[in-house]
Amino acid sequence: MNRVRTIGLLTSGGDAPGMNAAIRGVVRCAVNNGIKVLGFEKGYNGLLDNEYREMDKRSVSDIVDRGGTILFTARSKEFFDKEGRAKAIEVLKKNSVDALVVLGGDGTFRGAKELYDQCNGEINVIGIPATIDLDIACTEYTIGFDTAINTAMEGVDRIRDTSTSHERCSIVEVMGRNAGYIAAYTGISTGAEDIIIPENNEYGDINKIITRVRIANKKGKKHYIIINAEGIGHSYEMANMIETITGIETRATILGHLQRGGSPTCKDRVYASIMGCKAVEVLIEGKKNRLIVYRNGEFTDVDINVGLAEKKPFPQYFIRTAVELESK
Repeated sequence: MNRVRTIGLLTSGGDAPGMNAAIRGVVRCAVNNGIKVLGFEKGYNGLLDNEYREMDKRSVSDIVDRGGTILFTARSKEFFDKEGRAKAIEVLKKNSVDALVVLGGDGTFRGAKELYDQCNGEINVIGIPATIDLDIACTEYTIGFDTAINTAMEGVDRIRDTSTSHERCSIVEVMGRNAGYIAAYTGISTGAEDIIIPENNEYGDINKIITRVRIANKKGKKHYIIINAEGIGHSYEMANMIETITGIETRATILGHLQRGGSPTCKDRVYASIMGCKAVEVLIEGKKNRLIVYRNGEFTDVDINVGLAEKKPFPQYFIRTAVELESK
């Protein structure tokens, strides 16, 4: 007999393309198994305010291709206080919610874990990794990353056209918070001359970059593209320094939230859909306190405590590849 009768569903933190596909996966797989779904709006704030809507198959029609999240999202300071979580637990119990499925990143999962612990496991929690940063250690894929890197790649391709026409140096700052995955993928895929990431500050030394810009200019190179990670920042200051010291016109472009929006790629639609269905399967199996992950080519699940404790060293082959491909 299925012990899960009602699932609470929410999206929290930064939005990520593919969240809607995951929402659709959760709702349709749940309804197919006779489980009721309540979609709480605006992240954990929706729990605190008892703001939800019951979802059915029709409520998630025609959303798989849409960016953002139909449940809206927010960050909630109140929820991370014990009193706030007590209020959220009360709301969930009032609505007879057996399990809470949350889409988000590290902060979202830590909040879910705290809720699970505080209610002594009375309300199960399942996390689905949805963040463009790819900074969740226990999974090789996070919803939204593929769309973000493709958006950034296309942006840099366009910037290069202008950079070449004006014989400029261009610094393009991409998102990723304190993780350099978007910068590394974007830099290698666009043939950028330099990639600056938090995980390798030596290669991002501004003085060494200035030297390389000068050498490239003397060799007749018509443009110089530098990809800078958000975790490093200071792109405008870097551009001013390069132009002042080298005399080469230099411009900084911050792609910003452009990378969060837009229609998700095929990969983000498919993987997010599978993860949404997997979350429901895990609940039906009776597992508790889990994260849905993609590892070694498989969609599986891990204990949330184990997953959050894992560390994710940045793959050095990205850095080695970037250096090898650098224009000498």
